[in-house]
Amino acid sequence: MSTPQLQISREGAVETWTLNDPATRNALSDAVVDGLLQACTRAAADPTLRIVVLTGAGGAFCAGGSLGGFASLIGQPLQAGQTDPLLAMNKSFGDLLHALSALPQLLVCRVDGAAMGGGFGLVCCADHVVATARSVLGTPEVTLGLPPAQIAPFVWQRLGDSTARQCLLQGQSFSAAQALQVGLVHEVVDPATQDAAAAWHATLQRLLRAAPGAVASTKQLLRSLRGPMPDLRDAAAHAFATGLRSAEAAQGLAAFARKQPAPWTLSQEKHP
Repeated sequence: MSTPQLQISREGAVETWTLNDPATRNALSDAVVDGLLQACTRAAADPTLRIVVLTGAGGAFCAGGSLGGFASLIGQPLQAGQTDPLLAMNKSFGDLLHALSALPQLLVCRVDGAAMGGGFGLVCCADHVVATARSVLGTPEVTLGLPPAQIAPFVWQRLGDSTARQCLLQGQSFSAAQALQVGLVHEVVDPATQDAAAAWHATLQRLLRAAPGAVASTKQLLRSLRGPMPDLRDAAAHAFATGLRSAEAAQGLAAFARKQPAPWTLSQEKHP
């Protein structure tokens, strides 16, 4: 089940899925997304599994999507009659967000370091989020010339319209303390303390007090209460593919790589 980029381990009724590509800050490659989808399918059919812990290795949670082999398509218009390979790639990530949200088990995100873009979307699927004090969570896509397409409905449902607009339309980032305040994170911990391991054990013990059948039933009721998640996977994939192929994305990503402001960034003149 495990791969070099996705480590899966189990202890009793708790399974840990670790994104394990520190060189990319655990970016979501096609292989990782596919591995997580397979893990979700297996977990959904496992009545002995109580908690799924999603985390990242190497001091980062997840830096977001990995363009990988699609880097050459940035800023390149789609040729007439061509099927865009970006569509299937991006929709698979949408499939993952839906699968994580539908897990009958408690989904716990254990965040250390950056949770950006797609990583932020993963956090929005969790039932419980524990973050270290140094964690930063954000959605920088629009500042790069890209729409945060697949994560948008999950961010909106998790944080509400007003805060979601701050994230999705402004590219705002949150410290762990700020994320705690808006309800994105439920616990902020200091992993350097001697009792960090004991605190994590206590969290798991508290969560395991909930009966698995009751948890699954309650999660289903909550999904019904807030209404069905809008299925925007196809529309989001088209929006992302169109955005990535635009000149705006080419300029924004190039500026980011050079650590320079994007060309649409304007300095507000100061007036007395």
